[in-house]
Amino acid sequence: MRVLVVGGAGYIGSHTARILRSRGHEVLVYDNLSTGHAFLADGFELIQADFADLSRLTPALARVDAVMHFAASADAGESVRNPRKYFENNVRAALTFLNALIDSKIKHFVFSSTCAVYGVPSKMPITEDLPREPINPYGSSKACFEYALQAYDQAYALRFASLRYFNAAGADESGDIGELHIPENHLIPAALEAVAGMRPELQVFGDDYPTPDGTCIRDYIHVNDLGEAHALALEYLANQGSSIFLNLGTGRGSSVKEILSAVEKVSGPVPRRIVARRPGDPPMLVADPAKAQKVLNWKAKRSLEECVATAWKWMQRAQSLREAKK
Repeated sequence: MRVLVVGGAGYIGSHTARILRSRGHEVLVYDNLSTGHAFLADGFELIQADFADLSRLTPALARVDAVMHFAASADAGESVRNPRKYFENNVRAALTFLNALIDSKIKHFVFSSTCAVYGVPSKMPITEDLPREPINPYGSSKACFEYALQAYDQAYALRFASLRYFNAAGADESGDIGELHIPENHLIPAALEAVAGMRPELQVFGDDYPTPDGTCIRDYIHVNDLGEAHALALEYLANQGSSIFLNLGTGRGSSVKEILSAVEKVSGPVPRRIVARRPGDPPMLVADPAKAQKVLNWKAKRSLEECVATAWKWMQRAQSLREAKK
């Protein structure tokens, strides 16, 4: 299939683009590079434009059969401080984008959603039938778009897979691409930056949660496992699959302290300081991935240790690239 990967110069989008190509799909990357990086799309045609810019988007849509959407703002903490940004990008601009898909007769759409739509779930692990009750603007904006997708499916026959990620981690095993956010707010790369002296210390947001060691528990899934699920979801839709919501996780939770122990085994001591909790952070989020396993015949294969080791390999390469440019 010919696939437009919107946000394909970002973290998860760039890994997914490579996996799609390896499975025989033709990939066109579309990214405004506001948070993405052109070199992460090396080897692909890159259209640099906003995803709500119809003058650039419409001709791109005419060239493809399906679309994957990774171009949302995606920081829960920032969304509490600046909800305007999240509803502007993830809802208003995203609906302009979605309308363009309908006008262009695109029938298959894979959406990068989030476990944040569940808020503080009533049971653990989390299944897809739990209600959407987000507790931060990021989760609310994603839930809004999911509701739109359901309506567009019924009205316009847009078949979609909404993939609710848990915590993406790691980097491609080659070391050629990886996570590169500025600033970096994700736990594993932030901890590695503290080890490498790229930040003075890691801030641990709260150690008084109702969890065994007092720190938040999350389900960490390797980025290439996520990318493989996206490719399988696209192929499922192309084979007449109906629209679907799927959790993407490992089914295993790890606390912040457990993550830091895993990081220290690979890279050395992590300078850290306990600070106040962040608003909008649930104590625990762990996936039940059984539905994705059943529908897509997909299962996360890579371990937490592989997430950390590949992230460290990528960070060391990224540091050497920065040094070479000085």
